[in-house]
Parts: sequence; structure tokens; C-alpha cells
Amino acid sequence: MAEHIIESIFRFLPEIALTVTLVAAIVADLILKDRNRNVAWVVLAGLAVTAILVWQQAGWNVSIFSDTVAVDPFAVFFKMLLVVAGVFIVLFSVKSRELEHNSTRIGEYYMLLTGVLLGMFLMVGATNLLMMYLVFEMTSISSYVLAGFTKNLRKSAEASMKYIIFGAVSSGFLLYGLSLLIGITGAIDIYGVRDALQAGVEQTAALYLAVIMIIVGFSYKITVVPFHFWAPDVYHGAPVTITTFLATASKIAGFAMMIRFFRVSFMESGALTVPGFDGVLAIVPWNVLLAVLAAVTMLAANLMALWQENIKRLLAYSSIAHAGFILMGLALLTDEGISAMMIYLAIYLFMNMGAFYVVMLVSNKLDTELVSDYEGLGQRSPFLAVTMAIFLVALAGFPPTAGFIAKVYIFGATISAGWIWLVAVAGLATIISLFYYIRVVRNMFLAEPAEGASGMIRFDRGTMAILIALLIPVLLLGIWFSPIVAWARDAVVMFGL
Repeated sequence: MAEHIIESIFRFLPEIALTVTLVAAIVADLILKDRNRNVAWVVLAGLAVTAILVWQQAGWNVSIFSDTVAVDPFAVFFKMLLVVAGVFIVLFSVKSRELEHNSTRIGEYYMLLTGVLLGMFLMVGATNLLMMYLVFEMTSISSYVLAGFTKNLRKSAEASMKYIIFGAVSSGFLLYGLSLLIGITGAIDIYGVRDALQAGVEQTAALYLAVIMIIVGFSYKITVVPFHFWAPDVYHGAPVTITTFLATASKIAGFAMMIRFFRVSFMESGALTVPGFDGVLAIVPWNVLLAVLAAVTMLAANLMALWQENIKRLLAYSSIAHAGFILMGLALLTDEGISAMMIYLAIYLFMNMGAFYVVMLVSNKLDTELVSDYEGLGQRSPFLAVTMAIFLVALAGFPPTAGFIAKVYIFGATISAGWIWLVAVAGLATIISLFYYIRVVRNMFLAEPAEGASGMIRFDRGTMAILIALLIPVLLLGIWFSPIVAWARDAVVMFGL
């Protein structure tokens, strides 16, 4: 037993590094001057160490702490994405004017940010059902506080309150669903659930209800329709750095936990995809429910985005729509679908963070988040406008950007699995998305600056360097995508399968 614990601790080093970083951020906030920058450097150093430790886990396929957390290629893939997201969020935070006004609490901000990352690390590896719920709550509670970090702003406090209310409801659904599943199968981890389902269960209706409630809980985390109501208001009210974090890292961790749960528990056992139900339930297996959720999400979110005048809300609906595209892969019940989801999430990380970063920079300089105030940006800051146009073209899924590759693989996997109607819906949703992405591009390049809004907008070298760092993967992965595709396909390996 002691040997197992020691070995588990050795394989838990990235999470320990994040914990040390969390404590170091608090101490640095107490003793260092120029806290905003110096605490950020401490956190960046901690994330660099964490990235090295995660990289050393490549090729491992073990379960630690009595089968509660898996360390496998699948978890390593997502941990690397989360570290990259964390690094960019810290860099964004240094440049954020919103956070400058709350610099007296900046140590608290970085402590919570690191705490959320720690929870997400555990989400991508959790295999025990109770552990899944605990880390789900761990990330959620810290996120509630971060969403309302600029508490002096009414919209920020409102965002935090709405996030708490919707989060509490979804948490209840998830907890009740997991409780039902434990009661039906007698297992407290996903491997036990798989074995019980393969052996057959008698309470099929209750099992179906449990799966639906678990899907509702997960749907809140990945913001799919109709469980998305909190997202636009929270994204609008939260600081841009936290909005970006919720729209990317939170979604990545949520999808990772959802994929592992359904891949291990249900795909291998074949439960809910074979006859065994009565009446209507016999023709509605759970993966069809996911496909319908994906289709509704893509269409509804893109249609609602058409009417948005605030660019943060527009990108919020855009991120909801992308959740629908990504969810298509899970409904396929194939490794090809899962690897397509992983490719999509890796590319989505850079193009979505890039778009939100431009929004933050414009807000810093012009103090506006309105799409109409982007008129003439192409004349006042050509490089910023061009990069924003590239990020939006990537989000729309057009070549030669990486967004095109993401959609090619997710559409290809869906066609291979025979879900032609789902691809048709996704194609229609892509066409709809063009209208609101092009509206921003048109304002930047085809409209004149508003009267009194003349003059060039300039940025320092650090700001431009971050922008270029986000731009390079979006362009490079559009023409040289074989490494990320190979990595994703190799990473569809989970402990116990």
C-alpha cells in the first residue's frame, strides 16, 4: 500500500507543481513589489515546470491513488493544452486594464486561476465517479469567484451570481445522475460501470434517466443548447481574461472528462446502443441524444449570434456553436470521432484565444466592446485588424487556416460514420456563421472610422509578440497539420481499454 502511494505521488508531480505554484503566488503577492507583473512571472515559472513534468509523462499508461486518476496519453494531451491556455491567460492578465484597477487583489486572482487549472488537470484524468464530481465542483467554485473578480462593476457581480445559480442546478443534475448510476451498477468508477453494463442491468429505465441527467450536468460545462443560458451573460460580465479562460480551457476540460466517461463506461459495453429498452426508449439511444444536442447547438447559437452588437456576446455565442461542432465527434462512438474532437479542441484553443485577445486590446485602447466601434480599425491598426480577420476566418472554418483542418476532420469522421444529416446541419450552421464573422471584418476594412475617432492605435512589442504567438499556430497548422493529427490519434489511448 505504501509503495503504491509513493509511486502515485511520483506520477502526480504536475499536479503537485501546480499546487506549489498556487502557494507561491500567494507568498509572492505578500512580499514582492509591482505585484501584477512579478506574481505573473512566478505563475509562469510554475507553469513552465508543470509543462516539463507533463511532457515526461508521455507514454505512461497507469492508474494512481487506487484507480481514482489515470495518467495516460489521453490525459497528457489535454494537460498540455491546459498548460498552454494557462500561459496565455497569464500573459493576457499582465496586459489587462480591467485587472489593473483591482491590482490590490492580484495575488488572489492568480491563486484562483492556478486552482482552477489544478482542478482541470484532475478533470482530464479522473476515473472515479466521486472524484469526477469533486473536481467538477472545484473548478466551478473558483470560476464563480473569478467571473465576479471586478466586483465593483455591476455586470461582473451579475455574471458571477448567474454563474452560481446555473452552476448549482447543473451540479445537482450531475450529482443525482452519478448517484443513480452508482446505485444501478454498484460501481464507483468508470471501469466498474463498464463491467456492470457488460454483465447486463435490470433497471434500464433508471439507467437511461441517469445518463440523461449526467449529460445535462456535462452540457452545462461545455455550454451546449439548451443549457447555455448562463454563458452569454457571464462571458459579457466577466473580465476578458476570465471570459477567454471559460470559453477555451473550461470547455477543453469539460469535453475531456465527458469523452473519458462515455468512452470507457458505455462505448466498450455497448450499453444504450443495443436493444433492451421498451417503447420510445428503444429508438433513442444516448448517442442520438448527443447528436441532436450538437445539431440544435450549432443552429441556435449561430442564429442568436447574428443579432449581437456586443463583440464579447458575439464570441460567446460563437464558442457555444463550436461546442456543437465538437460534440458531433462524441456521438459517433468511434476512435476516429474522438481524435477529430481532440484535433478540433487543440486548434480551437489558439483561434478562439486570439479573437478574445484582440477584443481585450481594443477594449483597453478604445474602451468599447461594440461591433460598430470596430469601423475603420483596418486603417487605425492594420496589423491588429488583419490578425482579427484571420482568427475570424479560422473560426468560420475556411482555408488556409487551421480552422479549416479542424472542420475537415470532424466532418470527415461524421461522414465515415454515416451521419450525413448531421454534416448537413453543420454545413448550414457554418454558412450562417459567415454572416456575423464577416460583419466584423466589413466594419474593420470597408467602413471609415467614426468622426473624432481618427489616429493610429499603437501597441508595445510585448503585446504584438503575444498576438504573433497566437497567430503562428492558426496559420501553420492550416498547412502543416500532420503533427497535431498524429499526436491526437496516438493520444486516443486511455488506461483500462
